[in-house]
Amino acid sequence: MNGDIVVAMKLLGAGLAMAGMIGPGIGIGLVVNGALQALGRNPEAGGELRTNMILGIVFAESVAIYALVVALILIFAV
Repeated sequence: MNGDIVVAMKLLGAGLAMAGMIGPGIGIGLVVNGALQALGRNPEAGGELRTNMILGIVFAESVAIYALVVALILIFAV
């Protein structure tokens, strides 16, 4: 019985850690939205906008990867 509670709390903690995926999802959407609007207004700046957009997506996605790593650590290592 006691072991079942520990497993349930580990899984609950992993699920809460995965809630950290919400922020990067919204952030990536906002970055791409802003880049597409800027590209529509100034098509000549496409190369520089694309580079900055990809850099912003990478930084936002790194937060999601950290949340995934924490969830996996909670499930398998604790």
